Amino acid sequence: MRHPAPRLRRGSRRAAPGTIQSSPRSHRDRDRHRRQLVLRRFPGRAVIVALAVVGSYLAGSIPFGLIVARLATGKDVRAVGSGNIGATNVARAAGRTAAASTLLLDALKGFLPAFFASKSADSSSLGAACGVAAVVGHCFPVWLRFRGGKGVATGLGVTLALAPLAALCGAVVWALAWAIARISSVGSLAGAAAALLVAGATANRQVLVAVAAIVCIVAVRHRSNVRRLLSHEER
Repeated sequence: MRHPAPRLRRGSRRAAPGTIQSSPRSHRDRDRHRRQLVLRRFPGRAVIVALAVVGSYLAGSIPFGLIVARLATGKDVRAVGSGNIGATNVARAAGRTAAASTLLLDALKGFLPAFFASKSADSSSLGAACGVAAVVGHCFPVWLRFRGGKGVATGLGVTLALAPLAALCGAVVWALAWAIARISSVGSLAGAAAALLVAGATANRQVLVAVAAIVCIVAVRHRSNVRRLLSHEER
């Protein structure tokens, strides 16, 4: 007994014998390639890239540590402890809850620009540039006369967006180093180094360059901590 052939929906076409139907993955690749071509051919591409990078810098320059500490206690975190606006000094000025909020917000202002830039343009180069710009904004905010934080939390957020495995390894090493030494700068520098090593083994060139730039910024911002570590004065 012969079974009737399945009826096709209106507007659909049967694939010719011997042909391979395109998969959803190939459709996504084709759409991604089309968006890249549009972005490259668009006359204002340089303007869009510049606006994305500047916007990322401005997002990174939001001094969440200063804002959170002032809302929590009315204190200016820059007048407490090391004078830094990062989570470690916020903990000294306003407690652990304020420090945790600062850590989360500082990480988000690095993660979001890098993540959305890399996804919207399907380009790790733009995501990397925006991520580095966010870290620069955190460390050298225009609102605070370019005197900002040390870039650890914001750099972690950027790395999480671009190289999640490197960010995870860096966070684990940071926690272990801090648990052993009980010194925040030791954990930060050890975690940054671990993230760079993992990114070198797993990430593409653009992301690796971005992570390396972030690690360099973090190291430079910790130069006073390194001097105190060498003289056994760091706490």
